[in-house]
Amino acid sequence: MIFPLLGILALAVGGCVCVVWAERGGPRWVRIVAALTRGAGELLSSAQKSRRRGLSGNTDGD
Repeated sequence: MIFPLLGILALAVGGCVCVVWAERGGPRWVRIVAALTRGAGELLSSAQKSRRRGLSGNTDGD
């Protein structure tokens, strides 16, 4: 169980490093990884927002 979590942590840290490196003008592959990391972050953020709206928006007055 610990190894998959460490793998996910390594991917997240690596993605963040690529985002910073891409902002400083890194190679093309770094900019691609940074774009994928940003896209995944946006996707997760929008999913959390819609989930929160679904939980709090259900006030029918049972």
